[in-house]
Amino acid sequence: MTHEAAGVPPTRNDDDRQDNDRPAEPQAVPETQDAPASPAGEAGAPQDAAPRPEARLAKAVQVAEQALIEFEIAVETFRVEVENFSRLHHQKLGPMYARLDELDAQIAEARAARTGDAEDLRKAKEARDIVMPMPGVDELFHDWMDSDGLSPEASAMLTEQPVRPPKRVRPSEEARKLYRELARKAHPDLAQDEPERERRDEFITRVNAAYGRGDIELLKELAAEWAAGPVQPLSPLSESEELYARLEWLSRRKELLTVLAGELEESAIGSMLRMAPDDPDQLLADIGDQLLGEVAKREAELAEMVQ
Repeated sequence: MTHEAAGVPPTRNDDDRQDNDRPAEPQAVPETQDAPASPAGEAGAPQDAAPRPEARLAKAVQVAEQALIEFEIAVETFRVEVENFSRLHHQKLGPMYARLDELDAQIAEARAARTGDAEDLRKAKEARDIVMPMPGVDELFHDWMDSDGLSPEASAMLTEQPVRPPKRVRPSEEARKLYRELARKAHPDLAQDEPERERRDEFITRVNAAYGRGDIELLKELAAEWAAGPVQPLSPLSESEELYARLEWLSRRKELLTVLAGELEESAIGSMLRMAPDDPDQLLADIGDQLLGEVAKREAELAEMVQ
């Protein structure tokens, strides 16, 4: 993956568990069993033969790699949902929040005009200041910056590509299946040399972008592209020092993923997603309905005050 990660988010990624299950962190790799001894009496067969230490270590590295990839897939899936939820929350509900702020200001101003009380006048001014605040850096750059720098919309504008914001918080099951398959096949952690890692990094970046938008057709095109691309043979890991270094790198990578996943979970949007792990898109709709109800109440209150 191209994103650093952290603690275990409530991602919904594996085929064999419910969507609201938390992804399991990579587990300690059990030692492989010794090879069975050759039957007694067999001519020339070594007694109590065991695999070479390097072979056992190579197996441990392979299992650790696959565990880390599954963890990265889970973290990236949750990261996409957090960013999509944040973007769609602003797009769909932002106008309702703005309407509520405006109604609160009008109600406060109507109350102050009726009473002339200094405290009511102060509250009216505060309510109006909320509606028209001085823009800060975050507001000026809203929707231009995300965890990768430029947002998908901003990148599209700069490259003269059509802007394609996400349609849903959680991409469809077909998109998720295609993404998981591609991530497991083309993950950069499977590279055995730097040129191959760079090739995989570039490819996975495109896979992540397509998945973030839920673009099934593009994911299918990327799957065909990978299937037709060069296949690098896996070089045997025979040096003990190299294998131990690989395990150490995998451990450090897992620690980074744990940190990022924890940050995602503890964020405001991550906390909201945990309220509706099965259907985050419906959560947006429910919040919208609640806001519409609040708008109706404020409008009725204001109508009574200005009659």
